[in-house]
Amino acid sequence: MPKIDFETIARSNATGYPEPFGEPVARRWYRRVGPATGLTALGASHLTLEPGAWSSQRHWHVAEDELLVMLSGEAVLIEEEGETVLRAGDFVAWPMGVRNGHHLVNRGETECTFICVSAGDGDAGADYPDLDMVFADGAYRHRDGTPYPPRPLP
Repeated sequence: MPKIDFETIARSNATGYPEPFGEPVARRWYRRVGPATGLTALGASHLTLEPGAWSSQRHWHVAEDELLVMLSGEAVLIEEEGETVLRAGDFVAWPMGVRNGHHLVNRGETECTFICVSAGDGDAGADYPDLDMVFADGAYRHRDGTPYPPRPLP
């Protein structure tokens, strides 16, 4: 496979989060490298956070490993244990099933970029410890199992 040109991969800021949980990620831009390159068992995305943007709601995955590599700029990693500043060249990883809710927030004045790689079964579930929300059976649900109304993707 030739070198991957990120500019040829569609850029999106779409989210499936139900309202009002999508607002913090509205200035998160991603390119899904995996599907664009034929990967089927490994997820890979190139992400850009504008100032003030979040990477996601704070979450952890039931059956999916995640690895993140900072490429440029600076972001604050927020986990159960507290906050850590990440800069270009930093790596972080979250094993599947470990209940360590995490996300990145760009508190700076310039964009930051990173690569996020995942493997496992992302549809198996995720938990959002700060919210009345879980992801299960392909849908966002309240903790009592009641589904949130679906949010159509553009």
